[in-house]
Amino acid sequence: MLGVFSSSIMSPPEELVAAGSRTPSPKATASKLMGRFLEVNSSAVSVHIGDHVQLAYNHFNQSALQSRSFAVKDEIFCLFEGSLDNLGSLKQQYGLAKSANEVLLVIEAYKALRDRAPYPANHVVGHLEGNFAFIVFDKSTSTLFVATDQFGKVPLYWGITADGYVAFADDADLLKGACGKSLASFPQGCFFSTSIGELRSYENPKNKITAVPAPEEEIWGAKFMVEGQQTVLAATK
Repeated sequence: MLGVFSSSIMSPPEELVAAGSRTPSPKATASKLMGRFLEVNSSAVSVHIGDHVQLAYNHFNQSALQSRSFAVKDEIFCLFEGSLDNLGSLKQQYGLAKSANEVLLVIEAYKALRDRAPYPANHVVGHLEGNFAFIVFDKSTSTLFVATDQFGKVPLYWGITADGYVAFADDADLLKGACGKSLASFPQGCFFSTSIGELRSYENPKNKITAVPAPEEEIWGAKFMVEGQQTVLAATK
């Protein structure tokens, strides 16, 4: 799956800007990145949302337990990859039909977060049990919300394209060609919301997340870690 967002939606993370500045490398524009994805994946589906957002996904090479899905409801667009172990109980909690899948559940969870303030974002994501990564874009508020599971079972990466778009994808090699060293693994157990304006851990929401420069031989320019934890939170290829 792939999502690209202009700077009018999300400002490029300073840590990724710095990573690209330390080791300049070739990049490509967001449109070329999306074009490459669609060219390689002939069965892919892409959606333009205004002039500043584009989402795309396909079902190629996905596992039965880690499928990709897309849905839109009430101007909320969602790309979801993975599966939720507690989907049944969550559908009851949010009043969804038995036929509802994970991507519709995430949309409802996001709506609860948006409409039932104050409702901590870490509570919403923390209730999700399973392997997942998702991208939610709320067109009505121009809000972006991205999260991954606490164990990083579904990899997600983010980077900055040549024209300053922030791109998210489950394929690091795809982003590498467009983002150069302005690239990192999205940290497991964390979420990013433009309404909050920063990356946070939903397991330790008060702990600061910092980026450390990655070794030159690695594909990334930076790795993110949660303050107070000894291990670097980065999904491996």
